[in-house]
Amino acid sequence: MKYFLNRFLFLFFIFFSLSFVSKAQGEQKDSLSHIAKKRANRAALYSALLPGAGQVYNKKYWKVPIIYAGFGTLYYFIRTNNTEYKKYQSALVIRNDADTNTVDEFPTLSDQDLTVRKDYYRRNRDLSYILAGVLYTLNIIDAYVDSQLLDFDVSDNLSLHTAPTLFQSPGQQMKPGLQLTFTFR
Repeated sequence: MKYFLNRFLFLFFIFFSLSFVSKAQGEQKDSLSHIAKKRANRAALYSALLPGAGQVYNKKYWKVPIIYAGFGTLYYFIRTNNTEYKKYQSALVIRNDADTNTVDEFPTLSDQDLTVRKDYYRRNRDLSYILAGVLYTLNIIDAYVDSQLLDFDVSDNLSLHTAPTLFQSPGQQMKPGLQLTFTFR
């Protein structure tokens, strides 16, 4: 519960800060860009509150299973690595206690082997948590950028043509090159 409260407060702080930054930059005179900015902020907020919701808001439904597959995979790795970490940690504690009634689960492994395995699974668990945070952040960024590019013109009226050509250099020598031609219809 504390994790979710901290997460909510962090997101609230970020979006609260972003609202001041956008007001400090001045009012937009273009109503279309103002609407696009509001739409992008809303998509980012939806994705921050529920991963994948911003993609649904942008009508990019195919991205939602990818996001949840990533979170599911990371959840699996977090859970598995945490279980193994706790197993080796408790084995190390049991081995080093003074009680003679405890049974050693790993009699063939040395203390150093147990420590190395415990550290390995802890490191992998922590890395999985970091990757989950990166995936969460990328989910928000994707929703924001995709919403900003919703009105981007990708029609056939824009084109780029390339052609080989010869250019005359200042020393009156001809040099081969590549000519780029932009066509606006």
